[in-house]
Amino acid sequence: MNAKITTSNSATGKAIQPFSAEKPLVDAVIDVKGLTKKYGDRTVVDDFSIRVERGQIYGFLGPNGSGKTTTIRMLCGLLTPDAGEGQCLGFDIRKQAMQIKRQVGYMTQKFSLYEDLSIAENLDFIARVYAVADRNKVVDETLARLGLSTRRTQLAGSLSGGWKQRLALAACLLHDPKLLLLDEPTAGVDPKARREFWDQIHDLAADGLTVLVSTHYMDEAERCHRLAYIAYGKLLANATATELIQQSGLTTWSATGASLHALAKSLRSVPGVAMVVPFGATLHVSGANAALLDLSLKPYFDQADYRWIKIEPSLEDVFIGLMNSATDNYQ
Repeated sequence: MNAKITTSNSATGKAIQPFSAEKPLVDAVIDVKGLTKKYGDRTVVDDFSIRVERGQIYGFLGPNGSGKTTTIRMLCGLLTPDAGEGQCLGFDIRKQAMQIKRQVGYMTQKFSLYEDLSIAENLDFIARVYAVADRNKVVDETLARLGLSTRRTQLAGSLSGGWKQRLALAACLLHDPKLLLLDEPTAGVDPKARREFWDQIHDLAADGLTVLVSTHYMDEAERCHRLAYIAYGKLLANATATELIQQSGLTTWSATGASLHALAKSLRSVPGVAMVVPFGATLHVSGANAALLDLSLKPYFDQADYRWIKIEPSLEDVFIGLMNSATDNYQ
């Protein structure tokens, strides 16, 4: 008895629009081209160009060491690029870094507030740094907005990861920024807190705030309006999640059954198979040449031990494929 094979239809999508320096800057919060940064002989960001519209949530994805944090710091004026040009919030990223900093909220990977101060004391301190007018009122409103009012006297050091994240976000919003830069903000946070955090981010974007966020989580990437994928300093993709999947050129089969580990090991040397990735109790098998992939998998389709279904590639399949095609810049 042969294994059962079913096929699902794929939707067609529009072509990915390339970066264009000729577009008007009216709605562009970020518009940069050719950004390059080197440390010694190593180029950590290489000819990076991007345009971010007002009110967008723009996701930055890529492996550790890919240049995401360095790029974010160049965009907000904390680092000066070795080459390239552009604007952030209407200001020149080279000549007007101080003006950019005043209108940006930057949330780092590591919690950086004072753990021996209370929530309210931390926010009051940040408000003083930014010379926020009517400081006490703004702090109270921010506490209420982020659901922190009942914890205002709690020491920051005693908070869980999710509450520390919420406090850090509150601190970023005190001075009413026009751009929010979030560097892996949900690392180490439980799923419920992550979902609540992203609900808040979408509320902020709906009010006109632009958000640039780096993440390793595919479910978070799918909640972004557009995505940029960076590997080894190079921008490899720039589109919506749907466009990236549709433009990937990948054909993907899902296999279920017994001994998937042995199946995966066997498939990695099969012609036309570019990736074999376990996903829990299933195996995703992908290739760029659909005809060759189907031909090579046919003997496995006839094995009763496995059930095969042709599926749309996941965002993670696409990004693993991009990563496999990238060239390491480590020297």
